[in-house]
Amino acid sequence: MERGKEEPESAPAPTPAMQNPEKPPEEWATGAEPMTGPQRSYLQTLCREAGEEFNEKLTKAEASKKIDELQTKTGRGQTR
Repeated sequence: MERGKEEPESAPAPTPAMQNPEKPPEEWATGAEPMTGPQRSYLQTLCREAGEEFNEKLTKAEASKKIDELQTKTGRGQTR
C-alpha cells in the first residue's frame, strides 16, 4: 500500500431499520408527543383546502396519518 493512502473502511451491514427506514406512525418512539410546528402549519393548510376542521390536539403520529389522508383527498403531495 502506498504511503499516506489508507484503505477505506467498509460500511456496516444495513440493519432492518436501514433497509426500511419508514415505520408506521404507531411505532414511532415520539409518536405520542404533540405534533410539530411544521406538521401543524401544513395540516392547517390541508384542512382549509379539504374543508375540514383542524384539530390542534393531534399527536405527531395522528397528525402524520391525517396529513396522508388529506393529501390523498386534496391531491397534494402526489408526484407527477
